[in-house]
Amino acid sequence: MTIGEGAYNSMAKKVLVVDDEKLIVKGIRFSLEQEGMQVDCAYDGQEALDMIKENTYDVILLDVMLPKFNGYEVCQQVREFSDVPIIMVTAKDDDMDKILGLEYGADDYITKPFNILEVKARIKAIMRRSSKKEEENKEATYGDLTIDCSSRRVYIEGNEVNLTAKEFDVLELLVFHPNKVYDRDALLDLVWGKDYPGDARTVDVHIRRLREKIEKNPSEPKYVHTKWGVGYYFEY
Repeated sequence: MTIGEGAYNSMAKKVLVVDDEKLIVKGIRFSLEQEGMQVDCAYDGQEALDMIKENTYDVILLDVMLPKFNGYEVCQQVREFSDVPIIMVTAKDDDMDKILGLEYGADDYITKPFNILEVKARIKAIMRRSSKKEEENKEATYGDLTIDCSSRRVYIEGNEVNLTAKEFDVLELLVFHPNKVYDRDALLDLVWGKDYPGDARTVDVHIRRLREKIEKNPSEPKYVHTKWGVGYYFEY
């Protein structure tokens, strides 16, 4: 057990597992409950949306292929009202499927068939990153942009902007280290963790989505800038 994992057992983190294959759900549920987590289960997209609206979860494990609404549609709708971390599960080992999941607001992905140990590791990693927030009372305002770390909210001209968990993490890192250029590998390590198997495209997708939400003109950003050939930085 790595440092900090015991804390998750005692904190009874709550996970929603969404998959129409009941045997898979049963196995995941049993394994996560052995780790001391509370686990709810949904077997189609509509049921998942209803449960997410009625409950608070620490992580959602969301299969792509679902009845009624597929995983991408569920993810997209959830992002309209929540930044809960979402791990997409796809049966295809295809980069485009993974990128599509990130486009719709997923924080991570895993490919079937998977090892249950990997599933647990991914869930714990997201919980660890979500819980390990330092200086949560930080707040900063630059022009019409305000970031409040205690509530994990961002405002443009006083209006709240709905960011995903990872979009917020990227912005928070850049804002509180202004003019410091982070290359893609550094951002992957700091925001997603060293154990994250993704590549630089993950960072690029999140930066682009972030700009679309906080910049009046994403092609000529005011806040999140590119140092060509190097990486990204915040400047106002």
